[in-house]
Amino acid sequence: MDSLQNKAENHLHIITGHYGSGKTEFAVNFAFCLTRAGYAVTLADLDIVNPYFCSRGQREALESRGVRVIASTAGDTDVPALNPKVYSLLEKDVCGILDVGGDAAGARVLGRFAPKIQTLAYELFCVLNFNRPETATPEKAERYLREIEHSAKLTATGLINNTHLCGDTAAEDVLRGAELAETLASRVQIPVRYHAFPRRVGNIAGLPPETLFPMDIMLKKPWESDRELEKEELLWQEK
Repeated sequence: MDSLQNKAENHLHIITGHYGSGKTEFAVNFAFCLTRAGYAVTLADLDIVNPYFCSRGQREALESRGVRVIASTAGDTDVPALNPKVYSLLEKDVCGILDVGGDAAGARVLGRFAPKIQTLAYELFCVLNFNRPETATPEKAERYLREIEHSAKLTATGLINNTHLCGDTAAEDVLRGAELAETLASRVQIPVRYHAFPRRVGNIAGLPPETLFPMDIMLKKPWESDRELEKEELLWQEK
């Protein structure tokens, strides 16, 4: 898995995707991947629209593996607010990840940073789950992608196929998503960078090895057991 392609030149990685796409799961795992490669990584949680399944909820796990976390703040209310420390990622030679809200409204927060981001070498990844009705076809996914770009005032540089069914995800889901992602890539002239999938699925035959991105599933629903979290932690320790 060449999970570090172009990273030396692109120090800022922006992760966006529709609710249910698994964008935060990918952002957390991407942070782990960069850390294992020896980078000093900072992950900033910019999702101030939807407080569920956010990367700031994985702060302990991230920091235990060497990732610095900049979390949005609640202040005197339950509504998250942007942490001004995020400006520290808008400098050159900083390895940063921005986990951004999963729709056009959530991406609007990027608009205020767009002039500065445009001076940097950056990646803007759009995570796609073709099992979600809002992005079920390449045509729907393209409309969503363009809305994100318009709100962010930035151009997407890569697509992430993360077609999944949560705990029921199988290799067939990943492969079906890969086919649809390639169709979308041809439409929008944006390459598919990674095919993401739960590590337990195993090897995915038929896709370029350098694009495979197995993930440790860190974000659990309230009804899922702590035992699953423990299994993921054991997998990490065994690497």
